[in-house]
Amino acid sequence: MPSPKIAVVILNWNGKNFLEQFLPSVLSSSYPNYEVIVADNGSADDSVVFLQNNYPAIRVIRFDKNLGFAKGYNEALKQVESDYYVLLNSDVEVTKDWLEPMITLLESDRAIAACQPKLLSFKNKHLFEYAGAAGGWLDKFGYPFAKGRVFDICEEDHGQYDQSEPIFWASGAALFIRAKIFHAMQGFDEYFFAHQEEIDLCWRIQLAGHTIYSCPASVIYHVGGGTLPRGNTKKTYLNFRNNKIMLSKNLPFPQKLWIMSVRNLLDGISAWKGLLTGDGGYFVAIVRAHLAFAKWWCLYRKKSVFPASKKEVLAGQLQKNIAWLHFVKGKKTFSEIVTKTK
Repeated sequence: MPSPKIAVVILNWNGKNFLEQFLPSVLSSSYPNYEVIVADNGSADDSVVFLQNNYPAIRVIRFDKNLGFAKGYNEALKQVESDYYVLLNSDVEVTKDWLEPMITLLESDRAIAACQPKLLSFKNKHLFEYAGAAGGWLDKFGYPFAKGRVFDICEEDHGQYDQSEPIFWASGAALFIRAKIFHAMQGFDEYFFAHQEEIDLCWRIQLAGHTIYSCPASVIYHVGGGTLPRGNTKKTYLNFRNNKIMLSKNLPFPQKLWIMSVRNLLDGISAWKGLLTGDGGYFVAIVRAHLAFAKWWCLYRKKSVFPASKKEVLAGQLQKNIAWLHFVKGKKTFSEIVTKTK
């Protein structure tokens, strides 16, 4: 029986240097039935020329402008036929056998719709990487964190999160997903443009009755911040705006009313703290995000992708406030925060 087909799709935007550095590792993967595709998001550098000259066998899907992460992948995957998709950032070094554990996991249980590998830092390979670590979680008020990463603290990897288990969200840096599920969910919400669109997608997948898993037997190394580094005001704006939209779309109505009210208060505290400590750009980004959320609600809400049903408690969801536990109670690691709350 032939192995299921995997399409590894890299969305590229001005990332010729990353393609040059990391494509060889992707092309050296040991899985017998996979294809590598680069979707170019209107790059202004010579990414496409580089691919044509050095990797003519790689299929390139070209867009004439930057469609963003969400729409870029949606449009690209409409043109890709495969059993599974791997949405892979261009700034990722993979290990030779990274695909096999994930395909084995998903083939073993049809209820699992998506998974992610263990993400370690490319620059410090003993540390978990910010954008997903060993699997994403969400707290009661919509703050994302991960097994191995809480806010800006990335733990050392000692194998403490090597168990494969349900999580809330799988990182968009290396998202392994059933193609049929991706399309059944109508893909990413394109209004997000970039940031937290994978959390929203995974939330909708869970609400549809599927599960998301971590697969730490697969290991990759992520540079991170290749497009928008942490601390960038545009990234702050997108994260706060998209997080509010995500909560509004996916929370049950009774929860939505009070949780979003508390988030408004917490966002306000965070914004004023930034301003008082000299980070005016952070303050302005949060204010702009809240105004943009209001605009979305009034004008563009019907263009977003909503879940078919809503539930109160899902896998990988912490029923407490992680900010309180981390900044007030002093809990720094995932295991300190989650162990007693399972």
